[in-house]
Amino acid sequence: MKLGALRQRAACKVCGAPPVAFMMLALAIGGCAQGTLAPASQAGWSSRDKQLMVHLPYAQADIPERYRRQIVDYQRSETRGTILVDTDNKFLYYVLPKGKAVRYGITVGEEAQAWSGIAKVGRKEEWPAWTPTAGEQARLGPFPARVPGGPRNPMGARALYLYSAGKDTQYRIHGTNQPEYIGQAISSGCIRMTNEDAIDLYNRVPVGALVVVLGPTRNAIR
Repeated sequence: MKLGALRQRAACKVCGAPPVAFMMLALAIGGCAQGTLAPASQAGWSSRDKQLMVHLPYAQADIPERYRRQIVDYQRSETRGTILVDTDNKFLYYVLPKGKAVRYGITVGEEAQAWSGIAKVGRKEEWPAWTPTAGEQARLGPFPARVPGGPRNPMGARALYLYSAGKDTQYRIHGTNQPEYIGQAISSGCIRMTNEDAIDLYNRVPVGALVVVLGPTRNAIR
């Protein structure tokens, strides 16, 4: 794949991302056909998941059908196992073989908070802890210096930590305790999924997987 310049849009507020230099990538989503809904299942849940998921601090949100997990046709050239994030349309794709992908609905950061570029999954965590930044403490707190993992943690049930050149970008794909915002752009910058979808993606993705995050179309190189 021929890469152009990647660009960081801004720091992730929930994750406290510092500025990271990237080069811009010339990419545009190639029409993915309507897919087949993939019903939620607890097959990949651990006993801890089953214990903690019943204590989530929200009622299950009514996610619009287009943002529910589904298998779709995938016409781009990314290889099997790649994660592609379409920030414009609020979708995350996990590429399958034979021209298919699992498509998930996501929440993304507002334009000033978003990040775009290429990274790899540097590490993964189940029920990750959260260390609020000073800005988050002032804006949303007070919080403890470190919030342990659990159903009330805004990182949700799973987190994939994105690395570039061997360094943590401080940008994450993670679960959420605000599923009502799936399909929207809100103030915090990391990619959020429902906890059920975050568990599903986590179980599919190995450390080292390639992640492509597309920036807003008007800023992409055509």
